[in-house]
Amino acid sequence: MAGTDQPSLTPRCSTRSNLSSNARTSRILALVRAIPKGFVQTYGDIDPHAPRLVGHILATTTQDVPWHRVVRSDGGVTQGRKQLARLRKEGVPIRGNRVDLSAARLPRGITLGATGRSDPKGC
Repeated sequence: MAGTDQPSLTPRCSTRSNLSSNARTSRILALVRAIPKGFVQTYGDIDPHAPRLVGHILATTTQDVPWHRVVRSDGGVTQGRKQLARLRKEGVPIRGNRVDLSAARLPRGITLGATGRSDPKGC
């Protein structure tokens, strides 16, 4: 009916926001893939503005990513024994049920490429 205050059934998301959402998801997955064996990063290291989004993407993706290398800011793991076993197998130092972040945390913005050199700008 014209002139009524009925809510629109048209989605509020535009193609542009869907593209930026896809780009953000792709960027997050690329950052997780870039974490080398023996290292971890926290959800906040991956995206400091949306650490919960990182968790959501890792929990729902069908892509093969090393999800086990992303841990809580206190070194805690979300997937329990399964995650700890994978990390131990890669040589990540663990104290109790937490990753020793002082030894295993790859600093934010640092990536190790095929040459083994770090890139502090993340480029």
